Amino acid sequence: MEADLNPLTSTAALAYLGDAVFELRVREMLLARDECSASPHALNKQARKYVSAQAQSAMYHAIFPLLNEHEQSIMKRGRNLHSTSRAKNADVTAYRHATGLETLFGYLHERNDQTRINELFSVCINHINNA
Repeated sequence: MEADLNPLTSTAALAYLGDAVFELRVREMLLARDECSASPHALNKQARKYVSAQAQSAMYHAIFPLLNEHEQSIMKRGRNLHSTSRAKNADVTAYRHATGLETLFGYLHERNDQTRINELFSVCINHINNA
């Protein structure tokens, strides 16, 4: 399982990286929707729909069945990561699922698998938009 990971990349590091990867994708999506004339405050408000722990927890459950065994294992590692930080507006379970999702995106970014990131990001966004 870990053979294709940089041995120095911890689960926490993947979650940290994945948080940034996911946030960047959301921002790019919002700007691509021709909303670049919106104020940064308005854009951040729209982004919260996708980057909140509650939304990412829902995304976790939406994509989990679509993942291969290895990807599921990566998400579970992130979900089971014991973090010292807490989400401001989410319960512990939602926060842990969100961390699992971020870990997977960090892992895929580390592997430079942009095709898979795009596929899963699309499913995530569609899930929230259709909820």
